[in-house]
Amino acid sequence: MSLLRTKSIEQSIADTDEPEYQLKKSLSALDLTVFGVGVVIGAGIFTLTGRAAHAVAGPAIVLSFVIAAICCALAAMCYAEFASTVPVSGSAYTFSYASLGEIFAWIIGWDLILEMFLGASVVAQGWSAYLGAFLGKLGIAMPAAISYGGTVDVPAILLVLVLGALVTVGIKESLRVNLALVGVKLFIVLFVIVAGIGFINPANYTPFVPAAVPTAASSGFGWTQPLLQFLTGAVPSSFGVGGILAGAALVFFAYIGFDVVATTAEETKNPQRDLPIGIIASLAICTVLYCAVALVVTGMVPYDKLDPSAALANAFAYHGQAWMATLISAGAVAGLTTVVLTLMIGATRLIFAMCRDALLPMGLAKVHPTYRTPWLITVIVTVVVALVAGLTPVGVLEEMVNIGTLSAFVLVSIGVVVLRKKRPDVKRAFTVPFSPVLPILSALICGYLMLNLSVETWLRFLIWLAVGFVIYFSYSRWHARLQTGLGIRPDMIEAMAAGHAPYQPDDLR
Repeated sequence: MSLLRTKSIEQSIADTDEPEYQLKKSLSALDLTVFGVGVVIGAGIFTLTGRAAHAVAGPAIVLSFVIAAICCALAAMCYAEFASTVPVSGSAYTFSYASLGEIFAWIIGWDLILEMFLGASVVAQGWSAYLGAFLGKLGIAMPAAISYGGTVDVPAILLVLVLGALVTVGIKESLRVNLALVGVKLFIVLFVIVAGIGFINPANYTPFVPAAVPTAASSGFGWTQPLLQFLTGAVPSSFGVGGILAGAALVFFAYIGFDVVATTAEETKNPQRDLPIGIIASLAICTVLYCAVALVVTGMVPYDKLDPSAALANAFAYHGQAWMATLISAGAVAGLTTVVLTLMIGATRLIFAMCRDALLPMGLAKVHPTYRTPWLITVIVTVVVALVAGLTPVGVLEEMVNIGTLSAFVLVSIGVVVLRKKRPDVKRAFTVPFSPVLPILSALICGYLMLNLSVETWLRFLIWLAVGFVIYFSYSRWHARLQTGLGIRPDMIEAMAAGHAPYQPDDLR
């Protein structure tokens, strides 16, 4: 009955062989890398670059991207070690179950449900906005009542329904579409870099680090102020060294998504080798592209004249290249499609893992006899995301996506250290160097970034956690397979009671 009971690595892997819960293994390292790039490069590269440069860092936003990339690299290495050690669906939820215990696994699973549901809904609305802008450039006007910002966002709903059907058909089929769309997105990003070089004015890089100035919201109490400012009374500033660090906290969220790669562990042909490659390679590719785009866009337009809402497209419009702006808007539509797709896949695989462990109803985890996908869960995810995207003005809830992700990063980083101490016998295909220093550093940095989120975000987060605790203590704790013993391999029960099961390398086949 312990809240800290753990599910052994061996049992987690054994569960993946149960016929009614067995997913189809079809993904390669290339698929995973494309998957990661598809979810990471989204609205951030089209809008966040300009907003951060304009408001907090100036041309030095490039340094902000580098700092954020280093922070993400630490978390990515922790994810890679776990994913290669426990190649099971569920990502941070599964990792926490194997290392920190059931209550922490539930918390992180509950947080990630929030992240992926809201993330997919928010991005679907963003997709609708870009679609409207793109059609507007072609002279096609959408009725205001059924488009972005209207009574019902019909384009967002239709997008989610189509992608939900695609996810149901199969992970490989979904990633074929994802591959094509990521190709379009990368072409647009490379087009921005190559075409934009010709419009760079070196004078726009001076000063590279603008002088620091206090922000307008630096005095008085407000629910939107960062929690760190509320607790310490610190005065935030824009630009200068402080602006670079503030920019890093802002653009950090442009990298969020590489962790979703780990949710496909059970559908990967060689997870011990391919998962670390997919996670780290996707992050490396995105870092290079982000830094290159930041250099180009701040060289094309003075940072104080950048358009915070659509910096890339309007940077070309600033130079009289309207057709290029239209092309970039089209690329944004393709780019956001891949983000919604990958977040929906991640959400279904996370809930699948929680249902299979009986923390949520097990009946939902049954896979389709033909497609070998968790179709019931996919239907639920599709309906919920479609309703939220189509009927809810998400707006201020976007930061909820960030706090859920960062809390997962913190627990995964700590879990790496705990599992190394608990199970030194486990073979690890990838290991975080300089452990435990780097994992602890990763947890501290992610915790610091959480403190930079607003007070109201923290309050909403605590309310969401409270609802999760009610569900856990009234249902999940009593129905969990570790409580009932349902489906636990008999040869492991005694070993699990002792805290671990004998590790056999052949179990990782």
